[in-house]
Amino acid sequence: MPAFDHLQGLTDEEARGRLARYGPNLVHEPSRRTILQIARDTLREPMFLLLVLAAGLYLLVGDLAEGLFLSVGALLSLSLVVIQETRSEHALQALNALAAPQARVIRAGVVRAIPAAELVPDDLVVVGEGVRIPADALLVDGDVLEVDESALTGESMSVAKRPASGPSSQDHHPAPGDKAGHCLFASTLIVRGQGVAKVTRTGAATEVGRIGVELADMAEGPTLLQRDVRRLVRIIGLLALFACLLVALAYGLLRDDWFGGALSGLTLAISLVPEEFPMVLTIFMALGALRLARRNVLVRRSAVIETLGATTLLCVDKTGTITENKMRLSCAWQAGNLYELAGGPEEAGELLEAAQRASALHPHDPMDLAVQEAAGTAPAGKPLRSYPLTPQFLAFAQVWADEAGGVIYAAKGAHETILALCDDDRETLEAAKAAADRLGALGKRVLAVATARFATDPQAEPDRVRYHLLGLLGFEDPVRADVPAALRQASEAGVSVAMITGDFEPTALAIARAAGIATDAEAVTGHSITSGEPIPEGARVFARIKPVQKLKLVEGFRQAGHVVAMTGDGINDAPALAAADIGIAMGQRGTDVAREASDLVLLDDSFASIIGGIGQGRRIFANLRRAMTYIAAVHVPVAGLALLPILLGLPPMLYPMHLVLLELLIDPLCALVFENEPGDPDSMRKPPRRRAEPLFGLRQIAIAALQGSVLLAATLGLYGFMNSSGANPEAARTAAFIALVSGHLSLALSVSGAAGGRLFSRERILFWVIGAAAALVLTVSVSLPAMREILRLSPPDPWVLAASVAIGVAAGGWFALVRALSSTASPSPLLVRNFHQQ
Repeated sequence: MPAFDHLQGLTDEEARGRLARYGPNLVHEPSRRTILQIARDTLREPMFLLLVLAAGLYLLVGDLAEGLFLSVGALLSLSLVVIQETRSEHALQALNALAAPQARVIRAGVVRAIPAAELVPDDLVVVGEGVRIPADALLVDGDVLEVDESALTGESMSVAKRPASGPSSQDHHPAPGDKAGHCLFASTLIVRGQGVAKVTRTGAATEVGRIGVELADMAEGPTLLQRDVRRLVRIIGLLALFACLLVALAYGLLRDDWFGGALSGLTLAISLVPEEFPMVLTIFMALGALRLARRNVLVRRSAVIETLGATTLLCVDKTGTITENKMRLSCAWQAGNLYELAGGPEEAGELLEAAQRASALHPHDPMDLAVQEAAGTAPAGKPLRSYPLTPQFLAFAQVWADEAGGVIYAAKGAHETILALCDDDRETLEAAKAAADRLGALGKRVLAVATARFATDPQAEPDRVRYHLLGLLGFEDPVRADVPAALRQASEAGVSVAMITGDFEPTALAIARAAGIATDAEAVTGHSITSGEPIPEGARVFARIKPVQKLKLVEGFRQAGHVVAMTGDGINDAPALAAADIGIAMGQRGTDVAREASDLVLLDDSFASIIGGIGQGRRIFANLRRAMTYIAAVHVPVAGLALLPILLGLPPMLYPMHLVLLELLIDPLCALVFENEPGDPDSMRKPPRRRAEPLFGLRQIAIAALQGSVLLAATLGLYGFMNSSGANPEAARTAAFIALVSGHLSLALSVSGAAGGRLFSRERILFWVIGAAAALVLTVSVSLPAMREILRLSPPDPWVLAASVAIGVAAGGWFALVRALSSTASPSPLLVRNFHQQ
């Protein structure tokens, strides 16, 4: 940045050497789950405990082949889960890297953003309002800062920090809370001002590190939904063990076969436990968050993915989200004349000079930068005092010494604030107000500039001074090129967009019209919100809004039944971001406080990325629901086939080794195939789902039960028919098992919604790979004598093979056919219509 040209900082080579010497700027290393930890956690799940118990039972009675088969199957199943969980862990680590704190440093004279962990002693760090200090440092240039050090001292009052006057200041390291110091401490927050600080201590050597503060780990705990699902799986696991004991007792007492009873009980217990639920949730949340990050939407709290697709109202800031946040000073009004400032005419020279005196020395604000660019050379010297903009005084003022020994107050800000403080005649003030209204109606951002001269310094606050109006400045901030199309997409998706700005009403309405936001209703002002007036139903443009009023907007919209996503970037935006259903912080211009209060961080500050994130959220939610439906559906025939043959007096159909094979098939299908599904192409042309609509509610349970029951009836019917027609138990079991596997694959396609040309799309390559692997495993299982003996199968006749596959495909895929046929009929059957609404 030009204002810091006199500061060079370290070179890259020097920084690398110091990083190797002092280590990363981390108080603690973020915890990561190793492969061994993942394996240990997985082995605690009921499913694997039951498999180990079954394998031990076989080995105990001397059936070495079947015991080893179960052991190898359990190991393969464990390996598959570990691989998928490791993939999720890598996704979370990638997200943590994106979410890691950043610092703006000056290296070799260039300001750049680097991870805060790479800071080293003697680095020059650019700090400003809303920034959390990344390391202990000495303030060497810039404004007087106000710093909140309550994280270290417990005191809520902020303290002032002044630039160090010389090298001797660097030898003094006051404790946190020192009200006249120059030192900044890691983890404290800058409340006001901006400057440059020289890093003195990093990592564990900082004040935070030395007093042993334990920083919260970046890794998130489980979401509410994940905790509920895991609790459900454990409850079902206990019920499965109880059912296991009952079946074993009944089998042993009725058939006098205690070993067979134990196997049947274990088989039923294994078939009942939906252990895939927590794994699928973990994988979907981690990989879904990574997919969103690729669309420049960083997920800080994974629970928000459950809410993202239900958003009904987006409250977005105008500047930088709707517009480009690249201010250009386009015109000036002075003494009744309007000037175009393409080349900076001499007529506006006095006005521009005063505006520059009323701008920060090291500007970050886009309008200050635009003034600096238009005015050229900065005024000599430094201001005596600066008065930043506050909610009570919507202007920035600075006091300068003049050549005659007096002082000049230069103020720049909202024209309502400045005009109210001017002593000019009534006609001049009314003409200025009319000019501001005309410029605002043209979409210009209007600031008024005024000065006051005194022979001696009155030491007065800027709102106690009477000024002379110099004129108005008109700024342009064009609408982002991608915003109109994104707004149309939001409208098609049933998501309303409300624009919030500090501009006054004509400017706000002009920009809203240019962007494509509904302007049927009048703009609502911050005064109306503060006075408690109800928000009009159709109001979507909000002008003269202060950050504190955003919270009232959020509360009002939520009370009206909206699921609200709110954007923000400042310290004062944090309460609104936290209160919204989805808080969205700006990644480029947002403060650390806003990011910490948010659920999402917009890496490119683009409105189009928000809309793309909503679309991804809907896809993730829909695919997660389909995976849950599939898991529940496939457990119905598996559990039924483990129990019903025993109750009907038929030979047992499923043994633990069959369930191992099915487990190796189900896990990749529900975790990998469904997560990779492209989603409904019409998802962004449908209204948002209801706030209270559960991920896996009664509707999904009913659909899963129906689909699973049909597959159970078809497979059990085939098994019973084969047994009653004189086939041996192995032949009957083979036919039913082939039908069951075919039904699982067909059911996966049915639940995923594949139809027509989409059946062979690129996203479904993984499905066909798994299907081919399943066919290969079945072929090997009925072809190799050793496998046939372990699995108690036999080679099927061709007609039995064809019939089994046909029955399985029909029983698993019938719902997709009904859905396809019903899509052309009106009205559609209730159940099918409910399925469409998933």
